[in-house]
Parts: sequence; structure tokens; C-alpha cells
Amino acid sequence: MTASHITPVQAYRALIRSGELDVDPAQALAMEKLQLLANRLASYEPPSRTDWFSFFTRKRGEVPKGLYFFGGVGRGKTMLMDLFYDTVSFEPKRRAHFHEFMADIHTRISEARKSHDGDPLPVVGDALAGEAALLCFDEFHVTDIADAMILRRLFERLFERNVIVVATSNVPPTGLYKDGLNRGLFEPFIELLEDNVEVLYLESRKDYRLEKIAGSPRYFSPADDANAQEMRKSWLRLTGTQKGEPSVLAVKGRQLPVPEVAAGAAWFRYEDLFDPPLGPNDYLAIADAFHTVFIEGIPKLTPDKRNQARRLVTCIDAFYDAHVRIVVSADCEPHEIYPQGDDAFLFERTASRLIEMRSEGYAQR
Repeated sequence: MTASHITPVQAYRALIRSGELDVDPAQALAMEKLQLLANRLASYEPPSRTDWFSFFTRKRGEVPKGLYFFGGVGRGKTMLMDLFYDTVSFEPKRRAHFHEFMADIHTRISEARKSHDGDPLPVVGDALAGEAALLCFDEFHVTDIADAMILRRLFERLFERNVIVVATSNVPPTGLYKDGLNRGLFEPFIELLEDNVEVLYLESRKDYRLEKIAGSPRYFSPADDANAQEMRKSWLRLTGTQKGEPSVLAVKGRQLPVPEVAAGAAWFRYEDLFDPPLGPNDYLAIADAFHTVFIEGIPKLTPDKRNQARRLVTCIDAFYDAHVRIVVSADCEPHEIYPQGDDAFLFERTASRLIEMRSEGYAQR
């Protein structure tokens, strides 16, 4: 059997045989579910893009239900979905980080408003359905009210066009946009999603991501070439790739660039996070989107860099409260980063948190 015909389950079992993965009953169950979906997709033919009448006459029961599986950080959700996406024999398909997908949707809506009268969402939904009959989302998570308010109408259109959705998340559908503003308006989307996907809890008790960086340094000082290489090694162990892909987060109608994203982790340079006029919402969006954040090259800050120092305080507070793991390189130890200047006394708490966040105890919380 050629590599191109390897099924999702075969690919998963091959990784176990090679020693790259441990036997995990929860992961095995999720992969069996993904294999069942792959089997259904193998015999399923979506309506032709030009066969408009069939979109409305085809019975919903003939369209395979998607899969939404959720669980704690580091349980292997992204790895399982990627195995499925890479091996499933079905086209056209698209795989995206959910925040990246929503940033793309906002751009498409803006463009559709310029070229079409009326509601732009059906136009955007039809275009997406024409590009991908299978959509795979990693880290499905909704915190932005602008995203919450368009999801139901967008996905109604996608499901009408028989698009099949596979998604990973840290929370069940009922946990999406929890305590969000006007959440009652969002709840019909939850019902719509649950009608079109099977929901599975990935009940693995082991955090594989923590295992990959357990015992490794999480604070590198000074920020020299040697420590830059060590920091990259930590990234490689965690993500399995030397360099991530650029992405964007949608934050209240704006786009926040993320230089590198891989396996639920993000990589920023100091100047990416603290030179632009970012605020609490930006740092909270990063905390919501990624379980681990790498921050490269924090310098020793002088009094004229008080705005950057304040942003650093805000960022670390957001990451600490959300239990985000950080890996940092800096020119000095935490208590020396901003020793003088306006609000320097506030940085004492930040220095203390930076010290705690590089500990094994914090990482295991």
C-alpha cells in the first residue's frame, strides 16, 4: 500500500509502532471516530459546484456528520486532526487555525460589502463552500463578539452547502463564548453546530506537550546567539517543526499579526509584542489562542521605555491569569528588566511572576 493510500488509523498505528507515540485509549477512540468519518467521505460525492438544484434536494442524512473533539491542553488533538487531514482521501479540503480562519472571514466580508449589495455572509459562505467541502479547524475558540455574531449565519450557509466540519477545541460546544456579551444571541450557533457534528471528549489524562519540555529551561539569559539556539531547540521539541507559519488573530475588528504559529504555540519577538500600541484585549486574545508563547529578546528597559514596560506588565498579567506557558529570552534576570522609571514598582510583581512562570510547578498547573 502506497503512502498516499495510508488511512488515518494506519498512520496513527505506525507512529505507535515507531515509538513516536505512546498507546493512549482516548486518542485511539478519537482516531477510530476520525477513521469512520474518512470511510464515509470515501464513498460520498458532494454536489457539483454548478449543480445548484442538488444542494437543496439532497437529503441531509446522506451528508456525513463532522466531528468536534475537545479536551485539555496537550492531549494530542491537533496531532490527531492533522493525521486525519493529511491522509483522508477527500477533496477539496482546507485546514486552518480557527483564529486565522476568522481573520480571513472578516477580510472576505469587507471585500464582499464593496462588491455586493445586502448581506455579505451568503456570498462569503458560498465562496468558502466552493473552495472546500471539508473544513478542519484547530483550536475552535470564540471570545470576540464580532466573531460570535456572524458564526451562526455563516455556518448556516456552509451547512446548507453540505460542508463537513472537523474541529478541535479545549471546551465543548456549550463552553464556546462562555459569559460573552449577548451570549443568548450566540446560543443558536451552538445548537446548529451540535446538529452537524458528533461531539467527543478526548479524556486523556496525560499532557504530552508538558512532557516534551519538562525539565527544559523556560527563561534564557542573556539573549545571545547561544541561548537563541537553545530556545529554538525548545520550540522544535514542543512543536515538531523548526519554524512556524505566520498567522493573524482577529481582535475587535483588527488583525493582530503572529509571526510564527505551530501546534498551538506562538513565537514573538520583543518588538512584535511591546513596541506596537497593544492593549489588554490583544494579550487576552493571544492567551486564548495559544497554550505556549515564546518571547524572544526582551531588553533591559530604560525609563524612556515606560510604555513598553507597561505593555509587558499587562501581557504577563494576561498570560499568568490564563495559565499560558511562556518561554523567554532576555538580556537580564526578571528583576533587572525595568528597575527604574515610572511605574517601576509595578514591575516588581511582573518580575515575580516571570520567575514563577519558568518553574515546573507553574507549567504543571
